[in-house]
Amino acid sequence: MSKRRNFLKSVTALGATTLLPQTGWGNELQITPNPIIKPKKLKKGDTIGLVAPGYAIKPEVLQKALDTLEEMGFKTFHTSRILGNYGYFSNTDAERVMDVNQMFANPEVDGILCARGGYGCTRILDRLDYNSIRNNPKVLIGFSDITALIQAIYKQTGLVCFHGPVGSTLDDSYSQKYFKKILMKGKDTQSIKNVKLTDPEFLGNPEYERYVITPGTCQGELAGGSLTLVNALIGTPHEIDFTDKLVFLEDVEEAPYRIDRMLTQLIEGPTFSKAKGIMIGVCKGCDREKEDTNFTLKEVILDRIAPLGIPAAYGMSFGHVPNNFTLPVGIQATFNADEMELELLEAAVL
Repeated sequence: MSKRRNFLKSVTALGATTLLPQTGWGNELQITPNPIIKPKKLKKGDTIGLVAPGYAIKPEVLQKALDTLEEMGFKTFHTSRILGNYGYFSNTDAERVMDVNQMFANPEVDGILCARGGYGCTRILDRLDYNSIRNNPKVLIGFSDITALIQAIYKQTGLVCFHGPVGSTLDDSYSQKYFKKILMKGKDTQSIKNVKLTDPEFLGNPEYERYVITPGTCQGELAGGSLTLVNALIGTPHEIDFTDKLVFLEDVEEAPYRIDRMLTQLIEGPTFSKAKGIMIGVCKGCDREKEDTNFTLKEVILDRIAPLGIPAAYGMSFGHVPNNFTLPVGIQATFNADEMELELLEAAVL
C-alpha cells in the first residue's frame, strides 16, 4: 500500500497541470503510423483499474462491476473521481482525463476497464498523455463512446486497445468467455463465433436478424466501434483511415435516417470504400416499422453498404446487447461474411 500511496502523491502534483489549457500534455500528435504495441495479457490476481471517462455512473452500477471482476478472480482499484458526478459527466474533463492518465502510469494497475460508456471521451482526447501511455502499455477495454478513446490511443501510440464489454455489461457468460479468450489466453489465432440466439425476444426482433450484405472472405486490420463516435472523429487528428481495414460498426437508439446519414458521410469520405470488409453488430433500438414514408434499418444498411461490393454482414454479437465479444483494434483478422465467422490471425496480448 505504501507503494500506491507514494505513487498517488507524485501524480497528484502532476495531475494539477491538467487544469491548464493544453493539448496532448505537451505531446505532438502522431501523423505517421506507430509500430504496434501489444499489452501484457491479464491473469487472475491482476488489478483492474476502473474509470468512467464519459457519463456519470451510479454507485450501485459501479459496485456490480467491482463484484463481477472480483468473481472473475481480479483485484480492483478506482479513485474517488469515478463518482464525481459533474452534470451528465462522471467528473470534470480535467478529473476524468487525470483518472485515465494515472491508471496507465500506475505500476500497480495491470489493466483498465471502462465502467460504462456515455458521451464525454471526445472532450478529453487532446489531454491524454500519449507518451506515458506508449511507455506503460496495458489493456484498455470498453465500447460505445469509449470508441473515441480506444481509436485515438491506438492511432497516436500504436497500443492495441479493445472494443468489448464495459463494467456494467460484463456480467454475461458469453461476454466473459471472449474477455478471457482474447485478454487472458493470448493464443496466436482465435476463432470468434456469434452467440446462439434462443430467446424468443431476440428471434422475433428484426434488429437481431443476421444476414449477409455482400458475400465473400476478407482479411484486414480491425478498426471501428460506435458508428456515431466513428463519425464524430471525422475531421479531427483521430479520424480513422479505413484503407485495407476490417471495419466493425454498431449503434444504439438511432433512427434509420440517422444511420443512413452517418453511413453516407463515411462513404463520401476518402477511405471507407477502400476497406477490406465490414462487420455490423446489433443496432439495438435503431429499427422502425415499415411505412410509405420511411425505410427500415435493414433497407438502409443494404442500400448503403451493398454497392461498395466488399464482404459485409449484419448481426454480429457486439454492441449495446447482452452478448458482446471482444475485438482488438489493430490486430489482423479474417472475416467470412457468408458464415459470419471472424478469426484473429495473431495474439492481441503478450
